[in-house]
Amino acid sequence: MEWLHAQPALFTGLVFLFGLLVGSFLNVVIHRLPRMMEAEWHAQCAELRGEAPAAAAPFNLAVPRSACPQCGHQITALENIPLLSWLWLRGRCSSCRTPISVRYPLVELLTALLSAAAAWKWGVSVQTVGALLLIWTLVALAFIDLDTTLLPDSLTLPLLWLGLLFNLGGYFASLPEAVVGAMAGYLVLWSVYWLFKLATGKEGMGYGDFKLLAAIGAWLGWQMLPVTLLLSSVVGAAIGIAMIVLVKHDRRVPIPFGPYLAGGGLVALFFGADLTHAYLGQL
Repeated sequence: MEWLHAQPALFTGLVFLFGLLVGSFLNVVIHRLPRMMEAEWHAQCAELRGEAPAAAAPFNLAVPRSACPQCGHQITALENIPLLSWLWLRGRCSSCRTPISVRYPLVELLTALLSAAAAWKWGVSVQTVGALLLIWTLVALAFIDLDTTLLPDSLTLPLLWLGLLFNLGGYFASLPEAVVGAMAGYLVLWSVYWLFKLATGKEGMGYGDFKLLAAIGAWLGWQMLPVTLLLSSVVGAAIGIAMIVLVKHDRRVPIPFGPYLAGGGLVALFFGADLTHAYLGQL
């Protein structure tokens, strides 16, 4: 550990490589977790109807092995090397040549870059471990919400409790600041939700957004909530307006807010204190 302390560049490089591996696993989580949730909902509905759940092959984060959705070709170990395999295969299945989405290597690269940034900022420390857990979960949540407009409780709630656990030692905020951050994060968006619903009769966001902001508040403290909300709201509004104006996005189709909250939380994690101090300095 002392040797890694003395070699920050080496430690950052190792974390970058590990981040590529985690990013590959996050691609599995992003793809499979919503399908696992859907299967669970179907089983619960069948149980409520008094029916036996339909028999199905095991499907979870470990089985079955990853395969091409077009031809069923099982991905070999050499074809599953993060980032490099996609480049080597030129973004196509080795069997049927069906294109493989560029998002897979982008998730791997994004996870690795953010992980390396955390390692460089906090070095060999408990803060780095916490920051990595927060980063990885936010990346998974952002892409799941982008695909399905869902923010699974199986990720948001453990993230909230982990934030409070880490801040028992005051690693990112004091425990009182973390508790207030969790409560304020939930109540702020809960209040916006009900004000919007009372004014328009429509739901402007989902309960998963409340839980996600509560989790960010539990990790970073209530002081980082204004930065997170401001960044996520401004970026989300700008992209939403651009989608409606430029690509004729149907206004009746909801635009997920989770990716912008996750992005705002990541910016607050790395630069929140500096941005807050700069803003207060201007005032």
